[in-house]
Amino acid sequence: MTNKIDLHTHTTASDGTLEPEQLVALALERGLSAIAICDHDTTEGIERALRAATCTGLTVIPGVEISTDIPRAEVHILGYMIDFTNQRFQQMLSRLRDSRLDRAKRMVDKLAEMGMPISWERVLEIAGSGAVGRPHIALALVEKGYVDSPAEAFRKYIGRNGPAYVERYRLSPEQAVELVDSAGGISVLAHPLTTAGPTKEMGAELDLEKLLPRLEKAGLSGIEVFYPGYTSVMIDSLLKLAERNHLLTTGGSDFHGWGVLPTELGQVDVPRKALDSLYEAYKRRYGRPYQVPGYGGCEQIQ
Repeated sequence: MTNKIDLHTHTTASDGTLEPEQLVALALERGLSAIAICDHDTTEGIERALRAATCTGLTVIPGVEISTDIPRAEVHILGYMIDFTNQRFQQMLSRLRDSRLDRAKRMVDKLAEMGMPISWERVLEIAGSGAVGRPHIALALVEKGYVDSPAEAFRKYIGRNGPAYVERYRLSPEQAVELVDSAGGISVLAHPLTTAGPTKEMGAELDLEKLLPRLEKAGLSGIEVFYPGYTSVMIDSLLKLAERNHLLTTGGSDFHGWGVLPTELGQVDVPRKALDSLYEAYKRRYGRPYQVPGYGGCEQIQ
């Protein structure tokens, strides 16, 4: 087992294409020592991944990715080391997921009005047991031949500025940070130079010099620096920004599986220090070492 880590991955619990057990198996196959599962607005895949990783040497960090809004842009907040059994936390995630489902239905209706009907039942089939999201609609559009790729679907139709886009209930970034704190976690600003993930559908840049102090005041601990497509110049700029704002740095592939986003598990070189810094931040905030949930007597105290 190497020190290779990936602190941003997704499963079928949200809009990934791999079951939690399959993601764990792939991480082991690729020699990773730690992954964080950060599904969108859900923690349903975490326990399954933890069980699959029991006594394998792979550390699975419970996480979540929460979508939030600011004027003209979308901000994603990652929560690490969360207590995914926390009731208030789960109630809010449930509200966010319900909003996603309603939004997805209305987007399918809009596409039909535009002459591109897709089956709602097929969207649900693609989503499987996971929370329905726009990537599932994008894949349905590809299947019907309306677009050649999910990226084209976002760019032309279902991205934030697309004709079939529908808003949904969201938290503010500060509320998301506070929600992560309420579940005993550590919050990190996701892909700060890519406001809606690797598809770059947003086309908007965040004013990080103004945003970060606001979020730090709310309790933000870190910023995602190592991310697909980020150049050495971009990474260096983010490292300096993190230092100025006293934030830890993390990174990951934002891996969703194949056919959704153009990323590979473990493709980003994330320093081991990124995970160690999360452990240290947890201990400072909560006054105790972080204990990775385990099964079968293989608990890990960090």
